[in-house]
Amino acid sequence: ISVRLRDQSWSAARRPRGVSRWEAWRPTVALFQHEDLLVDRLDLIHDGRHPRLLKRIVDDIHIVSPETEVVPHVLAFKDPWDFEEVYATLLDFAEQYPSDPETEEYLINITTGTHVVQICLFLLTEARHLPGRLLQTSPPKSKQEGGPGGYFIVDLDLSRYDSIAMRFQERTR
Repeated sequence: ISVRLRDQSWSAARRPRGVSRWEAWRPTVALFQHEDLLVDRLDLIHDGRHPRLLKRIVDDIHIVSPETEVVPHVLAFKDPWDFEEVYATLLDFAEQYPSDPETEEYLINITTGTHVVQICLFLLTEARHLPGRLLQTSPPKSKQEGGPGGYFIVDLDLSRYDSIAMRFQERTR
């Protein structure tokens, strides 16, 4: 089972419209265009200010991945660049989220959102408040190439990386 906890998408000013939206790389929708990454549920964090954009993203995900359940969550930051506010809000979300890492695999998408949001998601995942691995997507290398681009999954469990764990232990002595 693969579940992604968080993602935000295009700002209202940059979003592609009409049929041309399928020619543009949209990080949230593109994730579901990878045949080797099956997602059962997407918990989609958004700010609640763009309901038509949310509907379009959800509808497009269902076009490319009809079996995926999309669960929208409104997290409206007053200032998405305020580290304290963002961290506290995301920590509250993580603490109330009914995660079950014994039966579900979680991927936390850090592709979109402000740099502060991305850093806070990294920190919350590293501290295991969000029990999963990080997911980073990237656009196609060229417009001619097209397609959904690429993705990378990063496991922050340092016990899996002996050389890094050894260096960390040496420096903390």
